[in-house]
Amino acid sequence: MRRISAAVRMILSTLINVVTLPFRVIARLLSPSRARR
Repeated sequence: MRRISAAVRMILSTLINVVTLPFRVIARLLSPSRARR
């Protein structure tokens, strides 16, 4: 069970990183002025 949970966490972390990285780049390209707070 621990191995399965560890694998799921690794997959989730990788998916989140892959999805968030381009999202931040697009957000900066579309609205760099609004990105600053």
